[in-house]
Amino acid sequence: MASSGKFIPQQGGGVDKSVGGAHSTASKGKSSSSLFCIPCGGQKLEYLDYDYTYDDTTHGKRKPQPYPRIRERGEYYIDSFNDQPWACTFGTGEHNGIWFNSSDQAGTIMSALVWLLMLYSAVTVTLLTITEGIPVGLGMVYNMLCVMALSSHAKTSLSDPGSVPIQAIPSERQRLMKDSHSMCGQCQTFKPPMSHHCRICNRCISRMDHHCPWMNNCVGAGNLKHFLLFLLYTWTCAAYSLALFGWNYFFCADEDCTFHPVVVHLVRVMTLLGIGAFLFTSSMLMNVCYGLMTGIGTIDRLKKKATNTMNQSDEEPIPLKDVFGIAGLHTWPFPVDPVFDDYDRVMGYCTPQRMDRERQFMEHKRPVPVPDIHHSQSLELPKCFNDLLPV
Repeated sequence: MASSGKFIPQQGGGVDKSVGGAHSTASKGKSSSSLFCIPCGGQKLEYLDYDYTYDDTTHGKRKPQPYPRIRERGEYYIDSFNDQPWACTFGTGEHNGIWFNSSDQAGTIMSALVWLLMLYSAVTVTLLTITEGIPVGLGMVYNMLCVMALSSHAKTSLSDPGSVPIQAIPSERQRLMKDSHSMCGQCQTFKPPMSHHCRICNRCISRMDHHCPWMNNCVGAGNLKHFLLFLLYTWTCAAYSLALFGWNYFFCADEDCTFHPVVVHLVRVMTLLGIGAFLFTSSMLMNVCYGLMTGIGTIDRLKKKATNTMNQSDEEPIPLKDVFGIAGLHTWPFPVDPVFDDYDRVMGYCTPQRMDRERQFMEHKRPVPVPDIHHSQSLELPKCFNDLLPV
């Protein structure tokens, strides 16, 4: 859908207004909020559910809803309240339920071309295994790499790159650090730091790196992980195929290594494609790694170079947890939505609705301790009151 699951931390059981609640597509069309308490290590998962619409006064038979326990320091919670649009429409607007850029015809063609070339290479390697040109195991490994690369490509193209909603506001931390905040002239909304307005997607994108025509989408904070995985798997496919063909051509003199005459022409074309893909993905990987190490995206770097202000940069490196999340190392190689420890900090904004849900949970949905008051059996006023009375 248009948005992925968003996760934020809450420590000490208090309200941290610098972060807000989060929303995912797990509870489409529901207004309840499911809470999961997760320790720092992520080994224990406790399910806590609280329904804000629960009414224990109806019919006089419903039991009062139990309150979730107060979280300990170092625990995270997931607010699965979903405020995404229900409409099954494709587009980049806030009313579209599925993120898809259909306004750029050139990007659509280039994105489809990526799939065509990857499928061509997979078919070529499959024919090599059928004609016994290479072992079956090596062909299976290459096809698996192609599947992962295409899955990452699809996830990058169909994921919200971090579009800024119209109700976005600065977080409490940003309001304390700055007296003024930027506004987007096209969107007429708050513009988070390191965000840019994409004229193709017609949205402001948080931590936008660039608009990639091969993805037919922007690359931002929401899909940087999937884009990086696509580059890694495509680079691996290119290096793997070139190494396989090079070993067959230079080091294998056996008759069993001879390719079928028809497949030879496919291998020659694939070799040229592999060289081009290897060089292109290598340069893009270096570009992305440079952006992570310096904290400066491609657009910001080009602007700073044009104004000769690269030496005045004060950006901090982007930690890997802001790209791959905190769900565990086993989720890093797969194109699944990252689990951010502080969604508002990563995206650079918060929303009043998310902060209000957190405030309701922390203030109104928690029992307030009532002090014990012991009633005196005597009608006499306490001595402290008698001392204050006039004589």
